[in-house]
Amino acid sequence: MTDRHPASDGSRIAIAVARFNPDVTNLMLAGCRQALLDGGLPEGSLEVFPVPGAWELPLAARELADSGRFDGVIALGAVVRGETAHFDFISAECARGLQQTQLETGVPVGFGVLTPPENGEQAMERADPARKNKGREAALAVLDMIEFKRRAAS
Repeated sequence: MTDRHPASDGSRIAIAVARFNPDVTNLMLAGCRQALLDGGLPEGSLEVFPVPGAWELPLAARELADSGRFDGVIALGAVVRGETAHFDFISAECARGLQQTQLETGVPVGFGVLTPPENGEQAMERADPARKNKGREAALAVLDMIEFKRRAAS
């Protein structure tokens, strides 16, 4: 176990995870959960909310932030480049929507949406907790921003 994160005291975290590209998003979810648990959050303070895909993540994050039940939201998804411009639209609008959510609600939103430039193997490498572990990075960013908000308010 790593050091207990200061934001773990009393924090509740929502994790919105896309069901699309489940091989990737399940790895990210595993890395994310482990980072939160290693940081000292009890299992009961985490709630996972599956959504269809990355396109739906901004609305899910907004609903979770607006609920008042969570100190932070983590959005996990993967948009893999294909043969059309679909990748560009989905990834850009997902990022914009998640940023808008945190700016308008004041609730930190962890951006765990992979947008590998080449293929699905790059997404798997970034998602894998034994390799790049981007789910962990999104979790730690949310914990850091929760702590930042607490310090800024005191």
